Amino acid sequence: MMIFSKRLLAVLCLGLITQQGFSQQVDLFKMQDSTNAANAKPVNEPVINTFYSTRLVNSQTVEILSPGSMDLRVSHRFSPVNQGIYDMFGLDLASMRLGFDFGIVKDLMVGIGRTSTSKEYDWFVKYRLMHQKTGAGAPLSIDLLGAMAIKTLDFGPSFPATTSDKTYYTAQVLIASKLNNNTSIQVSPTYNRYNRIIGFTGGGLDMFSIGFLARQKISKRVSINAEYFWQVNRFDNTYDPLSIGVDINTGGHVFQLHFTNSTGMNEHTFIHETTSSWTGKNSGIRWGFNISRIFNIGGKKK
Repeated sequence: MMIFSKRLLAVLCLGLITQQGFSQQVDLFKMQDSTNAANAKPVNEPVINTFYSTRLVNSQTVEILSPGSMDLRVSHRFSPVNQGIYDMFGLDLASMRLGFDFGIVKDLMVGIGRTSTSKEYDWFVKYRLMHQKTGAGAPLSIDLLGAMAIKTLDFGPSFPATTSDKTYYTAQVLIASKLNNNTSIQVSPTYNRYNRIIGFTGGGLDMFSIGFLARQKISKRVSINAEYFWQVNRFDNTYDPLSIGVDINTGGHVFQLHFTNSTGMNEHTFIHETTSSWTGKNSGIRWGFNISRIFNIGGKKK
């Protein structure tokens, strides 16, 4: 009887610890869908969950982290799948980006990251200018994004380049609408500034593009995504980036699995420095994934 009581006490303690741990898990900007709640939502309430995450594949979405939240993002892009079994269809080689994004105040977030390709560091600020509302409210969400990136790769004495030469700037307007509970779209006019063109010909220091994003939910926690950027002007021998993938929302994490022709994972690299296409002799479709995990670092809300 004494042994049974001790075991029962241990099970109860474990249950309490597990419950406490789950209670502290952040549930992805409180964006879990609820069909009943959606049907009962009052008029002119802010629309939530336009997208599952603050990025669709490479591109930023209109989603903003809640104040006091941190998003740990791990992204991988592997080599082209057409390299065959010798390179395990691209899995032997990969580039990676590690990012930390923070919700500062309502409608404002910032982020930092590092990409292994070219040893590049990046920073961004994103501000929500307009939030789509239900009923007769605002029909769109509009965000403004400003970003900067610096390549720290040493090109050697044969190609001297200053830090300024390897610095890049991005400005974006993110315009999105959640058309219904399952379908969302976004358009992203984008400007990238190169202080110096390194490794490419053609194009110019001022580069322009327009991004098109779409999300179609196929279940409560799974969606199919597409992301395409059309370059208004481009460097020689580069292609428009196209990515198609799936989001899996587990509540505390979002797993994003996709196929893409781009290697870069910040704005100037994936938009203007994609050297592989989806078809033809320069085809280079590669598998990739993102993992997003939200943490509450601002303390418990009362």
